[in-house]
Order: sequence, then C-alpha cells, then structure tokens
Amino acid sequence: MNKIKKLFEGISEETDAVLITSDINRRYFTGMKSSAGTVLGFRDKAYLIIDFRYIEKARACAENCEVIEQKDLFGQVRELLNVHNARNVAVEAMEITLHQLHLFEKKLHEFNFIKTDELSNTIYDLRTVKSSAEIEKIKKAQEIAEHAFDEVLKFIKPGVTEREIALVLDNAMLSAGAEALSFETIALTGKNTSMPHGVPGEDRVKKGDFVLMDFGAVYDGYHSDMTRTVCVGEPDAEMKEVYSIVLAAQAKALKAVRSGITGSELDRKARSVIEEYGYGDNFGHSLGHGVGMEIHEFPNASAKSERVLKENMVVTVEPGIYLPGKFGVRIEDFVVVTENSCENLTKCPKNLIIL
Repeated sequence: MNKIKKLFEGISEETDAVLITSDINRRYFTGMKSSAGTVLGFRDKAYLIIDFRYIEKARACAENCEVIEQKDLFGQVRELLNVHNARNVAVEAMEITLHQLHLFEKKLHEFNFIKTDELSNTIYDLRTVKSSAEIEKIKKAQEIAEHAFDEVLKFIKPGVTEREIALVLDNAMLSAGAEALSFETIALTGKNTSMPHGVPGEDRVKKGDFVLMDFGAVYDGYHSDMTRTVCVGEPDAEMKEVYSIVLAAQAKALKAVRSGITGSELDRKARSVIEEYGYGDNFGHSLGHGVGMEIHEFPNASAKSERVLKENMVVTVEPGIYLPGKFGVRIEDFVVVTENSCENLTKCPKNLIIL
C-alpha cells in the first residue's frame, strides 16, 4: 500500500483531499527532494504539482503520484478538486504558514480548508514507525557517521581546535557519501563540554581534556545521530567517575527499551541512575528523541512524554552530566524499538577512549 492511501486510512471520512506543501512531507510521500512543490492527494489518486526547475527530475523519480508541471497552481488545484468532487481539503496545520493558507482560502474560496491538527498528527504517526527500507537508509547514515568518527580519532591531539575537529568530521561524512549533515556538528573541548549544545570555536585541545562530539549524516533523506566523549591524555578521578555514571545510565535505559514503554518511563530509567549519584541537577535535557527524515521527530523520551513506543520507531538514548566551568559527558546511541528490546544502530565503542 502506498503512503498516500495509508494516510487516508487515518483521517476522517469528511476529508476529501489533503494538501501537502512542506518539503519534508512532500519528499516522504513522493520520494521527490525539492524546495518547492505541492502534493494534492485523494483517496484514489495523488498528484505532485511542481515547477519547471524540477519537472524532469520529478517525472523520473516521483512515486505514487501523477506529476504535473505547475503553470497556474491555484487553477490547477481547483480543476483537480472538481474532477474528484472534493470540497473539504485538509492542510498541514503544523507546517503551512498563515500566508500560504490565506492565499489558498482567498484563491479557492469555494472550498473548505480543514485546519485542525488531524492531518499533521496522522502524518507524524506514519513517519514515526519506520519501514524496513527506511531503517536501512538510517543504518547507512550511521555507518557514514561512524566512519567519520574513526577518522577524527586519528586527528584529535593537543593543539587542534574545536572548529578543526568539526571540519574533519564534516568532511569525512560528506566524502563518504553523506547527502548532507544531520545538523551543525558539535565539537567541544575542556570546560566547553559542559554546554550540551555549544558551538565549536577556536579553543584548543589540551592534555587531560574531554572532547565531546555530537554529529550525524544524512543518507537519501534519513538522518543519523550520535555523541561520543573521549579524553586526550589521562582523565582525573572525577572525570572517570562521571563518565562511568553516564555509561551506566545509558546501559540501564538501553536494556529497558521495548515496544510498550512510554517515553517518560524510559527517561526515568536513565535519570534515576544519575540522580542516585547526586548529579540529577546536572542532567537538564531529555533522554532522547525520534530520528528519521528530520533529526528531531516523534517520539520523545522525556519526563513529560506519555507516548508509547512501538516496534520500528527509532529513538536516541543520550544521557549526560554537565558540570559548569569544569566538563561534561554525553554518550548517545540510537536504536530501533523491537517487541521485547531494541536493535542498537550505533556500533562504535562506548568505553572511555583515551587518545
């Protein structure tokens, strides 16, 4: 069953058509990567209306839809809605801008645009449960990232800057086949590692420093995400202790992952370990998040998330402890949820690496 037909199974019978304008969701339903285009879907057929810049590519690669070259978007949408006897059109309430919606309502005033969250929620429900093909792309993205990790370990030494480390990671991922970077690579050293999402700068690695790296690759539209904290030279006793606590917290959470657990229950597994050792106030972010066509997707593994994890969801497990002015440690894997456990997609070592 194609994705558009599956989408209509999850939305109300009153909805005659769906209008999809966001780049990510357009690619999800048609396989077509572009910065413009409109998907108009019905229960029996879907169309991709796209301009001249992309038309040749779209005709070659778009799936599960008829490709139409855009000439007069609103007129073409009107014609298709009339051909399919459609009057009620659902829009992506979480994605469409007020300006876009205003234009559609003004130009196509004879139709009813449904502005509830139903369409967006149904799309995100579909996207959170990955197909085997999607999981294979995510695995490939992770393989590329781990290749980059192997390369950067050869580079890190006293005297190199955070920015240089980030550039080595970025170049290694892109050279190994990444379509893009999952996000702006984080590479921090010394006291900067206490900032969970710090920005790489010109600070240089010194002997005895932690180096924290959070990075990922995109392969055919799908992201990977990982964090490793390594030490350049011998760490002190406090650094070793904190690292071992974070590692133990992650191990407990990974052991608990399974279909049926809620995001808050999973977060609690890791957080309880960190709190037991007195560092609860130093773990200020959620345990994890979904990963797929976007780097942050549903489901969330957070203290407030009551969403139940299901088979073939992909979620990160990334506890951390951050001591301002001193150092921080984060260890991040990401996993595919299975019925009774999980498949860890992150294969590189987690025991403290000393360079």
